[in-house]
Amino acid sequence: MQRKAYVPGVAALLVALLAGCTSGSDDGGTTDDANPGDAGTASAAAEPGRYRTLPEPCAAVGQSTLDALLPGIAQIADEAQREKAYEGEPTVTFDTDRKVGCRWKVESTDATDRLLVDLERVVSYENAVSDDTQAETLFAEKAEAADLPEPANSESSTSDVDTESASPSSSPSSTSASSSPSATPSDLQPRLLDDLGDEAFLDDSLSSSGSTAQQRTVTVAFRTSNVIVTVVYEEQPATVGVVPDSEEMQDRARELASRLADALAG
Repeated sequence: MQRKAYVPGVAALLVALLAGCTSGSDDGGTTDDANPGDAGTASAAAEPGRYRTLPEPCAAVGQSTLDALLPGIAQIADEAQREKAYEGEPTVTFDTDRKVGCRWKVESTDATDRLLVDLERVVSYENAVSDDTQAETLFAEKAEAADLPEPANSESSTSDVDTESASPSSSPSSTSASSSPSATPSDLQPRLLDDLGDEAFLDDSLSSSGSTAQQRTVTVAFRTSNVIVTVVYEEQPATVGVVPDSEEMQDRARELASRLADALAG
């Protein structure tokens, strides 16, 4: 079923051009009503963003956090391989002052878990547009691309359920479908978050079932000033028919995102 996009409107960027109020006479003189202080102030430069550098991403995630998100990592028998797994692998980047990232992947007998932490420092090249405003615009585009569903109206949803349960035409199949183990409760649906950074959202998707086990991908993205942080957490069970737990994965991803936000704030 196609999700209905739900993203708040992106506020228009208001660019105020401050022009000098001087006027010259034919002989190059200055008129009596000219403001000397306006000369040379063609435009006001916007404030730079709070962040001028980025943290080292592979060192930003502690061992205990990796133990929680990647359950098989502590069970790797070979010490050298285990240490390498904890270290992670930096993502390819051409400017570590602007964009950095780190990946982890651990395979165990139960599942394959993957984690990506990506940090981007946004810099505006428009004199009248601040770094924060540019980051806000980019984050809005990122949230729109996630195609978050419109929040369900709890009152209307309850009414619909009552109507369906009271209707003699309700079929057993519709009831069983709504209680399917792979169904996601409304409070775990992809949504905007109001307790993380300046703005944030969470996305949760489950790959279509087939000959392989279903993979769940939980993405938590947030913006703090001119830095955008994205956490992508994936799990694919080793057994077909086993569905990764949505609530558990969301809690782990949000906890990591919260730790990263606290580290940036500090």
